[in-house]
Amino acid sequence: MLLIPALVVGCHQQPATSLKIAFVSGRDGNSEIYVMDADGSNQNNLSNNPAGDSFPVCSPDGSLIAFMSGRDGNSEIYIMDADGSNQTRLTNNSSDDIHPVWSPDGSQIAFESDRDGNWEIYVIDADGSNQTRLTNNVADDESPAWSPDGSWIAFHSSGELGPSEIYVMAADGSNQNKLTGNPIGEGFPAWLP
Repeated sequence: MLLIPALVVGCHQQPATSLKIAFVSGRDGNSEIYVMDADGSNQNNLSNNPAGDSFPVCSPDGSLIAFMSGRDGNSEIYIMDADGSNQTRLTNNSSDDIHPVWSPDGSQIAFESDRDGNWEIYVIDADGSNQTRLTNNVADDESPAWSPDGSWIAFHSSGELGPSEIYVMAADGSNQNKLTGNPIGEGFPAWLP
């Protein structure tokens, strides 16, 4: 089981001297989302569900955590308050919705879904409304990453069209442009501030 950590800065809206780290642990027999103080103390299970929960991502204001959960028989996107309360499912379909990432203003969450037969990038408002597919390609489009100003989303695309390449698109899915062209392939883009 792959356990993916996520750094959560200011998740409980505490002073900068009280940094928190959200992470995934299998210590309870399945993957759960935990939070702890930056010194390793006060480790608490936030998701506390018999199904697997993973990929915690804190909202920009620190009040919410988006994550993916298998509690519905497949992976769906959920949010919860930074203390683990008010766990709410945002997506609901028979395919997998994975790897949520917040927009810089906290109003939207981008994610990957295979509901159309291959992986595409979707965006949803933080309240679960206005679910929109941004990509519609033959290849698998994965790993969305918002630009710091929220106007662009970088991602990688792979599949029948050859090796994985880095693309960028406007936040509404328009103006998709391939940025790399290496025969070995590239992936997992991240914006520098």
